[in-house]
Amino acid sequence: MAEYLAPGVYVEETGFRTKSIEGVSTSTAGFVGQCRYGPSKGLPTLITSFNEFQRCFGDLGSLALSGDVVENYFAHGVKLFFDNGGKRVYISRIFSSSSNSVSEQDIDVGRATGNEILSSTVRFKAKFPGLIGNQFVLSISGNRSGNILSSNQVNGLQPGDVVEITNGSQPVKTIPIEETGPNALDANKIYLARVSRSSPTSIELVRESSGVIEVMDCYDTVNTVQKVTVTITLKSWGDSEDQYQGLSTCVDSDVYIGRVLQQLDIHTGIESPTDQKRKIFFEEDNPPTSEPDKIVFACNLLTDLLLPENRKQSFTGGSDGLVAVPNDYKGYSEGNSATGLRALAEIDDIAIVAAPGHSALSESDQRQIIRAHLITHCEKQKYRFTILSAEQDADLSTIQEIRAQHDSSYSALYYPWLVIDDPLDSNAKGSHTISIPPEGAVAGIYARTDIERGVYKAAANEDIRNILRLNRDVSEGEQQALNPNGINCLRFFEGRGHRVWGTRTMSSDPEWKYINVRRLFIFLKHSIERHTQWAVFEPNDEKLWQNIRSTVKSFLTIAWRSGALMGSKPEEAFFVRCDRTTMTQNDLDNGRLVCLIGIAPIKPAEYVVFRVGQWTADTPE
Repeated sequence: MAEYLAPGVYVEETGFRTKSIEGVSTSTAGFVGQCRYGPSKGLPTLITSFNEFQRCFGDLGSLALSGDVVENYFAHGVKLFFDNGGKRVYISRIFSSSSNSVSEQDIDVGRATGNEILSSTVRFKAKFPGLIGNQFVLSISGNRSGNILSSNQVNGLQPGDVVEITNGSQPVKTIPIEETGPNALDANKIYLARVSRSSPTSIELVRESSGVIEVMDCYDTVNTVQKVTVTITLKSWGDSEDQYQGLSTCVDSDVYIGRVLQQLDIHTGIESPTDQKRKIFFEEDNPPTSEPDKIVFACNLLTDLLLPENRKQSFTGGSDGLVAVPNDYKGYSEGNSATGLRALAEIDDIAIVAAPGHSALSESDQRQIIRAHLITHCEKQKYRFTILSAEQDADLSTIQEIRAQHDSSYSALYYPWLVIDDPLDSNAKGSHTISIPPEGAVAGIYARTDIERGVYKAAANEDIRNILRLNRDVSEGEQQALNPNGINCLRFFEGRGHRVWGTRTMSSDPEWKYINVRRLFIFLKHSIERHTQWAVFEPNDEKLWQNIRSTVKSFLTIAWRSGALMGSKPEEAFFVRCDRTTMTQNDLDNGRLVCLIGIAPIKPAEYVVFRVGQWTADTPE
């Protein structure tokens, strides 16, 4: 209650409306698996299109794992997710290796003119491991600013800029560069210096006198100066090209190469989540610390980067690592970062979880353990649902055996695999096909159904887009054996295409038989939990109980009107109780507020029965 200590008029704000609950998103997916490139630890990367996935995690090319070439099932799964209507997916890449698997290229600094004042080695490295990093080609070029500044107009420069002096004292270095163009650095002997860190109107040179390195102010001796920068162009897979312009070789500059292309966040010391889409980074073995060394290093580095033999760099040393094992999928916690499913656990928005490609592993026990990890992850996170599949050559007995090993309402099993045209087969003219696990496509159908209709609608009787066929045709008789066991079949129907023809969970509990019922409850519970946090620590009395009832009833009424609940009126669709009938005095004494909610979900019309009989004109109605 406000305090009033002096006479006067006081105006206060107050609220008369109850709090509202906004439904959470159910179409955001989280995928874990092996691919060609990208971050493998820390927060997963949000991807909103397959083109974006390719820029960050590589293309559809095969993987070289443990010495064997294997299909890139994960990337194909992501592509099918977007092809079938998915909009957002978080990627948690798995990378397993016993050695360094990062592509890189070293450059020795200080050797262009034999200047040994400060020798060092710098290198450009692929930011993340992967054999695809060996495709990187780095092009380096130097550029003048194009504006000639006289000695009394150098305030157009920034501290840390490296400049070319056309007439000064004690040259630091000459740069033998053979380029053309109005702003190109030519083969003439030029002097390099650094703009003072303390004053942008002062130019600093370094000279060596009797073995002592001195920093000298050449403000009075400089006639004209031009800023010299570096442009780095990286060509990677496909037609991808990244360019970084206007870079400085001085460690004090805000656009220093090592700052723009840094590997680690300068504040946390770990890979920066905001920088995970960058493909390369730059590091120095012996970074300068003293002022003279910084100036010499800046000039030496610029000179050596622009040597003819260094202007184009091809990376080497990359590797795709080893075939992932179940613990790699489960993930590890490493300091401030995590991997695998543990990394996905840190993202609250994920509602659909899958590991496209795990069912292609050679060992049946490994496939079984990974399925168990996925189920455990979703049950522990409470508000997630996982999509599973069997191996490619599974027959009816195998798929039923797999189903018998699990009992969970937070998972669904789909069968069989999908056959697609190989997008990398440029010579076979569409005659070469590959088989792909169904998780990516089914996850996209989940997302598409949620967006177009709602989570209450079963993601079944939906067209599977961008596939050629199924790798095994399931007949009606075979499905009659599989469907009662909670195995969702993918089937082909003449004139209707390939469709998801099942909507059952892997649960033995009849209350949670249907996927859409479980996912509807996930949606309702998550939405209520997220948007009733305001009630914590409020006075636990009738006023709070009334607010809780009003808030939840308003939310469920909207759900009923959208078609998510049964009943011709709200009273038939749900009830909300929060009063003395749901709480004992012991609950109140221990700070517990108990709200009882009952919901009548809509279940799918799995069996549509029409009864047809003969009727004659004199048959009574």
